Amino acid sequence: MKVLMLNGSPRPNGNTNVALIQMKETLEQNGIEVEYIHVGNKDIRGCIACNFCKNNGRCVFDDIVNELARKFEEADGLVVGTPVYYAQPNATLTALMTRLFYSTPFDKSMKVGAAVCCARRSGTTAAFEVLNKFFTISNMPIVSGQYWNNVYGMLPQEALQDEEGLQVMRGLGLNMAFLIKSIDLEKRKFGFPAMNEERITTNFIR
Repeated sequence: MKVLMLNGSPRPNGNTNVALIQMKETLEQNGIEVEYIHVGNKDIRGCIACNFCKNNGRCVFDDIVNELARKFEEADGLVVGTPVYYAQPNATLTALMTRLFYSTPFDKSMKVGAAVCCARRSGTTAAFEVLNKFFTISNMPIVSGQYWNNVYGMLPQEALQDEEGLQVMRGLGLNMAFLIKSIDLEKRKFGFPAMNEERITTNFIR
């Protein structure tokens, strides 16, 4: 069982990394393989709605997003971490997530998702909501913890002083490992739930 973990901060060793490492170590201690990738310093442009992916199964921009698509398909879970700028995830991670989810044709059902946010003071819950919406539109269960998945700090490594936040990250890792194992057990025993209905899409104007 494997988790793909993406650090969306431009700083490889900043506070977002502090939070994700706590979670990564807990996942590994509980038998989950983690592939940790720093994406926040990459040049990633946003989706241009060209629909190239609909016919080709990949994004028209052949960058790290297409590389991550293969890793995401093979993973049992996805963790994304972001610093909070203006009460939202940073632009690089938002562009990556939009293209990663829109351009990939594979079924994401029952892959486990978790978002982690880091801020100096506020805006974390708003950013948290934005990231969770990628999971909830894709049949992906969201991992919760004893508090919202936030850590606090401004200068690099200051989050190490946020004892509660670090504990939240460790609990989040523990819960994610349990959920991934539980889903794997149920899948092997009963299979995945199937809708058995043709998908309905309705536009508001017709």
